[in-house]
Amino acid sequence: MASTTTLLTWSLIRFKDGYQQAKQLDMMYDMVKWPLDYFLKAWEPGHSFWGRPEDMTMARPCKVVSSGSKGSDIAGETAAALAAGAIAFKDKGDNSYSTQLLAAAESLYSFAKANRGVFGGSAAFYGSSGDQDEMCGAAVSLYRATGNNDHLSDAKGFVETAWGWSLSWDDKNVACQELLYEETNDAIYKDAVVGFFQGWLPGGQITYTPCGLAWRDKWGANRYAGNAAFMALLAAEAGIETDKYRTWATEQINYLLGDNNHDGGCYSFEIAAPSCPDRPSPCSQAQLSANVPSPQVLQGALVGGPDAQDNCQDLRTDYVQNKVATDYNSGFQGALAGINHLQASGKMPATNNKCPCKN
Repeated sequence: MASTTTLLTWSLIRFKDGYQQAKQLDMMYDMVKWPLDYFLKAWEPGHSFWGRPEDMTMARPCKVVSSGSKGSDIAGETAAALAAGAIAFKDKGDNSYSTQLLAAAESLYSFAKANRGVFGGSAAFYGSSGDQDEMCGAAVSLYRATGNNDHLSDAKGFVETAWGWSLSWDDKNVACQELLYEETNDAIYKDAVVGFFQGWLPGGQITYTPCGLAWRDKWGANRYAGNAAFMALLAAEAGIETDKYRTWATEQINYLLGDNNHDGGCYSFEIAAPSCPDRPSPCSQAQLSANVPSPQVLQGALVGGPDAQDNCQDLRTDYVQNKVATDYNSGFQGALAGINHLQASGKMPATNNKCPCKN
């Protein structure tokens, strides 16, 4: 959730006019305030269940990060989210809330620095590969919020200049590289960002589906493409390969919005999700397996996505292709705000999707 909130809040900071253009700015502030409030309060089993959150009555133990239970990856990412929130709400004019967020971010970051180590209490699916990207993100976000050069020095020490595999909840190194390039204009960070996209753009190491989706992995294929598109738009704003990255990012989002061949074309991967019927109707394994349409539509939810050949089945039991998650939407939503920004400023690129929607 912290990673999701960080990406969402940075999209609000960078592409505020994109949210204004969509008449969603107030809603966006309200949306990011929910997790930020949760983080403020927090600082003082997977696919085995099908049903409503309010019906989950099984034991759900709370995990704690403390000096006796390391977790600088979690603490660092949460500090980054709080610091980004402080910037966003200061820009909104809510100085009191911004100050509260910043104080918590500073405190949590200090805790993370003093208690380095990856948290070991998470489920097997969500184990962290390290904490340097989270610590870097926290440091550079705090530098932006405060101007404190100690934070900038920390960020330079935490960042890795190797090319990242993706932008995701577990790998945010390219985001820190891009932010550091903006702050320092140092070519070493620009080169790292360019290297990342050399791997992602056509001709690199990424598989492309016949219709043009940059397909990194079967789990959350749409998520990876949406996040990379958001990152490309941020890099373009920083003057890195501006025209190329804007075009590529827009084409990736066009694919998700309907420029693909699923179900005859014009199928939006982003408006779908398995769902439960309204109460008092039951919602259990029987409803999961029933051969009937999903009773609800979660507008705007980005599902897992197609296989490497553009095949995607709208089947509730296929959670790989049909599950939704907050981190799936974060970069995708940021990219949409970025494209709205381009439209509002008259900078929309010409695109050439391989399977354009003809409806």
